[in-house]
Amino acid sequence: MDVTLINPFVEGALHILDTTAFVKVKPDPPFLKTTLRPQGDISGILEISGDLHGSAVISFSEKSILGIVSAMFGEDMTEINEEITDAVGEISNMIAGHVTTKIAELNKKVKVKFVKVCIGSDQDIEHIKGGGQVLSLPFRTTKGRMVIEVCYAE
Repeated sequence: MDVTLINPFVEGALHILDTTAFVKVKPDPPFLKTTLRPQGDISGILEISGDLHGSAVISFSEKSILGIVSAMFGEDMTEINEEITDAVGEISNMIAGHVTTKIAELNKKVKVKFVKVCIGSDQDIEHIKGGGQVLSLPFRTTKGRMVIEVCYAE
């Protein structure tokens, strides 16, 4: 998998979380994902189309998303609710915009768009049909764990 097509997701997530919630992020070792189970309690699903086809998932543990959204809103969030779901959608949408811009700088026309939010760690999340391997990029944040998954069609 071409790292230049993965880095925009990482850069976007780091930038968005730092600027909107003052959350610092540190990477853990990446690995190839082998299951359909989400790696968090709530996940934003992204679709990649244009010169490249693929999908991405931004997953948060309950602890991390509650901490992140609490920092964003300036109020203590204690449960996953509609506000949290909306925030995951907005964070995913901002990351999608960042990735679209950065990949365009590589002379590739792509559209990365937010598709939906999945709640719960018991729902399977399928990446793009005909996709290749799913690269999982786990992170430790100052609020808890998050994972970015990226899959491009072969």
